[in-house]
Amino acid sequence: MQNAKTNRRTVLALAAGATLALGAKGSSVFAQASGFAGKMGPFKPHPEPRPTPEISFQDADGRTLGLGDFRGRVVVLNYWATWCAPCVEEMPSLDRLQVQMGQAGVAVLAISVDRGGMRQVAPFFAANSLANLPVYLDPSGASMRAFAVRGLPTTMVIDPDGFERGRLEGAAAWDSPAAARMLRQYLSKKTI
Repeated sequence: MQNAKTNRRTVLALAAGATLALGAKGSSVFAQASGFAGKMGPFKPHPEPRPTPEISFQDADGRTLGLGDFRGRVVVLNYWATWCAPCVEEMPSLDRLQVQMGQAGVAVLAISVDRGGMRQVAPFFAANSLANLPVYLDPSGASMRAFAVRGLPTTMVIDPDGFERGRLEGAAAWDSPAAARMLRQYLSKKTI
């Protein structure tokens, strides 16, 4: 009887492992089909461009901004918080992306939803040497809710005409060659 239980557990463990491996392979295949693999993660392009909601957020000086202020650029709109470990991991890549593609017409909007606002975000930027990203704040989280963000970090890519073209949930290497290729396609108004 003990041997039968052990065999059953082994079979169940192998089946679970195979399912996990297939799931991982499936997501990897999806990522490759979308032009992303490895650190970049599964960017999910929308079949059709989606209109973006009217949102507002603040810069480090307390000025109110919206997506219309960035029309004509490809916007990498990222929602994050200082208490979110994957966000903390991802922020340096967004800082490097701003350097790599800012002059090419990409605007990286990393919007903090920390309730402490600037008092919480400024020390984080200093401690992590984030010198290239502008500080954007939405302590109420209203803009994040308008985009129906399910978790942090979440990043949307918005084309120069102001339409959401896709999103990625979770941390990603936004300074990777795969991300640069995708963003260049949106800069040239090609679809992926």
